[in-house]
Formats: sequence, C-alpha cells, structure tokens
Amino acid sequence: MSPAELLTLLVGTPSVSGEEGLLADLLQNLLAGQGLDVQRQGHNLWFTFGRKGGARLLLNSHLDTVPPCAGWEGDPFTPVWHGSRLQGLGANDAKGCVAAILLAAFELSKQELGGEVVVALTAEEETGGDGIATLLDQLGPLDGAVVGEPTGLRVCAAQRGLLVLKCTARGQSGHVAHAQMLGAENAIHKAARDIAKVAAMDFPAHPLLGTQKAQVTQIQGGLRRNQVPDACEFFIDLRTGPEQDHEALAADFQRQLESEVAVHSRRYLPKGTDPSHPIVRAALQAAGKAGPVGSGTTSDWAFLGDIPAVKAGPGDTFRSHRPNEYLTLPELEAGAAFYAALVPAFFKMQVQP
Repeated sequence: MSPAELLTLLVGTPSVSGEEGLLADLLQNLLAGQGLDVQRQGHNLWFTFGRKGGARLLLNSHLDTVPPCAGWEGDPFTPVWHGSRLQGLGANDAKGCVAAILLAAFELSKQELGGEVVVALTAEEETGGDGIATLLDQLGPLDGAVVGEPTGLRVCAAQRGLLVLKCTARGQSGHVAHAQMLGAENAIHKAARDIAKVAAMDFPAHPLLGTQKAQVTQIQGGLRRNQVPDACEFFIDLRTGPEQDHEALAADFQRQLESEVAVHSRRYLPKGTDPSHPIVRAALQAAGKAGPVGSGTTSDWAFLGDIPAVKAGPGDTFRSHRPNEYLTLPELEAGAAFYAALVPAFFKMQVQP
C-alpha cells in the first residue's frame, strides 16, 4: 500500500473521539496482514517488533479526531486530493502521524534493530487521554517515547501542561438600595479585584516555552439585577511549564486571592526532556534540526509519566481543529523517513551515548 493510499484509507474512516471502533477494526486487520501480532484493548491497538532484551522505544499517536467544525468545503469525512494535498478530517491531526509511523514500522520490522519498538495507536486523545493512560501498564518498561503530533517535524522537548482553577468569591446578599447602609459585600466586586490580580501575575519564562499568562475564561454571578450578589464564580486557565508544580501553584493562587480557590483540573501535566537525552538527540539527528523547541499544546505525552519523550510529526499544528484540514504527500513521506531514521539512531545512542 502506497503512502497516499494508506493516508486516504485512514482519513476516509471516521473516528471521532469515542467512535474509533471502525478504524481500529480496519487497522487491526491491516496490521495482521503485515504479519504483526496486534494487541487490542477497547479501541486502542499496539504491537512490538525488533530485538527483545534491549532498550525499548514507544512510537505513539492517536486514532481519534475532533468532530467537524463549521466552514468545511464538502464532506469532512470524505478525503479529497487536491494535487499533492489530501483534505479531510484528521488528515493533519493526527492521521498523518499514524500513517507515517505505520510506514516506518513496516520498513523497520524487516530490519535488524538494536532494541525493541512498541507502536501504540490510541483512542480518545482529543477528550482527555483515556487511551494511552489506560494502556501504559500493559506496554512494559520504556526507555524513550515519541509522540506523533503535527509539529512540522520540529522536535518538541518541552510541552505545556494545563491547570484549571475554579474560584468562588463570597459576599453578602442584600437589596441594592440598602447595600451601603447594610454593609453588604458584593461578590462580583470581590471577584473583579481578584481577576485584576490574575491579569497582572507574571510567571518565570521557560527556555523553550517562553512566557505565560493566566487567563480568566468564564465568570458567573448574581441572581437578580436589584440584589447584591452573594457569590461569583470564575475559572482560571494556566498553561504550565515543566518546572511548575500544579499543587504548589494552586496554593500560591489561594494565598494571593480573596476568593476560594479549588483545583478543577490538573491531570494534563507539563513535560520536559533534557536536550542531551538520547531521545532528543536521535530525533534532532533524524529531523536534521539544530535544536529542540517547545510546544504550547497538550498531547498524550502528558500521561507518559517519567518516560523521556519528544513530540514530533508531519503536519502543522495551526491546521488542527480547523475547516479544510489537510496534509501533503511530501509531508507524509518526510514524516515516515523521520521515524524510520529516529529508531535506529536512538538504539545506537542508548549503547554509545
């Protein structure tokens, strides 16, 4: 099967998060036909090849897509080639990476390798990582990982995490006409003071990720127009860096704000890998890049624990989750070559750092 045929097959098989079964069935049969021993849990697939007993490297990408947004030209579930460009839902995020990993795996599985490769194609990445997070204990020990996401083959050695805080300002209700006489405390005014503090907060810059600002993304308060509000809730979204601890950050927000602060979500942990680690050096060598970059978006890397990892793959992150998403054939072929070069380089560097 040619690279173009494989990508067309993947994109032409709908797999919105939670509905990846049809694509998982197709790939399970396809991989078995290649002589690979495919394991399956739910809509997650994985297989191994290479030399057992040596270093073990994970190649991971996700099968699921977001639902189609408005603005598509034609049916988003029907792949259409425009010259060397394939348009269709998931072509860029991340079925191009899946196709590139599989093309590399087909080639590498016929070679003598210095270690063992684990390929995991997982579900529900777009809705919270319940694919790879439920699979790790079955994959065995891993010495490195590559997470396939559209980065233009730039090697991401750091990835932001996500901390969401729910803040509740408490006040005292009363009739607006009597608010000053009663001394009623306006919860929205209290929340506004805190929101101004949040907007003014500064956080240390990361060498690959740069600076960050906390953002208030939702606010709700008040029951009636003539009643002093006794409660106001707002949410803070902070994209964190590898050096930042989510629990410590939440405690620091609580010290600085008048409102009650509760952690709403902290499971997307920030990640970073030492640029001198073999997985980073092997990826840079395979990509022909001078140095790593950082990524502001989350991915399944957030759930890989302490496994040294990078994020890299064909495509462009700015095409993701947008109408008329596409991937070009040269990008796909370059992605397959990248993964195929990275694997032996990693095993060699594990032996000779």
